Amino acid sequence: MQLNEFDYLLPEELIAQEPAAVRDRSRLMVVHRESGACDIRTFSDLQEYLGPGDAMVVNDSRVFPARLIGRKETGGSVEILLLARRNVEEITGETWEALLRPAKRVQAGTTVAFDGGCRGTILSRLSEKRWLLNFRTPIPFDDFLARHGRAPLPPYIKRRRDRSRSEDDLERYQTVYARVRGSVAAPTAGLHFTREVLDHVQNRGVTIAPVTLHIGYGTFLPIRTDRVEDHVMEEEIFFLEEDSARKINAARRVIAVGTTATRVLETVADDSGKVRPVSGSTRLYITPGYRFRRVDALLTNFHLPKSSLFLLVCAFAGPEVMARAYGLAIQRRFRFYSYGDSMLII
Repeated sequence: MQLNEFDYLLPEELIAQEPAAVRDRSRLMVVHRESGACDIRTFSDLQEYLGPGDAMVVNDSRVFPARLIGRKETGGSVEILLLARRNVEEITGETWEALLRPAKRVQAGTTVAFDGGCRGTILSRLSEKRWLLNFRTPIPFDDFLARHGRAPLPPYIKRRRDRSRSEDDLERYQTVYARVRGSVAAPTAGLHFTREVLDHVQNRGVTIAPVTLHIGYGTFLPIRTDRVEDHVMEEEIFFLEEDSARKINAARRVIAVGTTATRVLETVADDSGKVRPVSGSTRLYITPGYRFRRVDALLTNFHLPKSSLFLLVCAFAGPEVMARAYGLAIQRRFRFYSYGDSMLII
């Protein structure tokens, strides 16, 4: 398949820059994949499409404030996105793999100063965009991030670098059920849930089954190959505990909340659809033609064209159904991407 087959034109003004005023008041498009019919609803109506015997699988990974703004000794600002801790022998302090922006004028040995008395030193370049940095802080590094780190919003959500960190973004770029710290991007399908919606869903006899997949740099990687099949996914760590595996195996229908929960389920499910408690890593890349083994319905957001996430939803519903649904979403002025509206495919 050619990647250009999965492109579409999106008016820039439909890229949501802020979340809905109330989480569960975002819009919900319900897509019936057999008929291609679409219902236009509000997210708080979700429970009407669920019932006894359903298991809703959520990714409970917690986003940490991985974005830092600092200044070089020359005065220029540097934006840093922390990706993963790295152990480097004979170096004290915290060492991290990170993305830098702008990266053209930095080099090994550059020092960056941050609020709170933190100083970072660029140790080496790991690849075109990845760097290794060492940080020295007067307080534990996690406490420093809690005080000075910013929400790691994707680049299409615009925030001025000289603006102080947004407490609203730190709260809203996080699901209400986030539990296990480790992601550098939110599992955005879950951002629409409130405690009230979760209660309504459970009151209809639906069980909630958490899984954990820590979202990493691969989320930001565009597909750069002309052939869809030539792309390779980045490895991501996941956990599926015994209680959730039991709920999933007992369910008559499994609703995956987001592409990350989907990838965990499809990584661990056997040919009969049974899952087992396991921890590990996955590079699962789902494209049209894939046979789903455990996911019966998918709750998701509206994704970037030519992205691995858009390919996954096209695999689940069919490219033609998704083309019509996305066309309708644009026509009806739905809000797109991380802070945008939602879609339920049943």
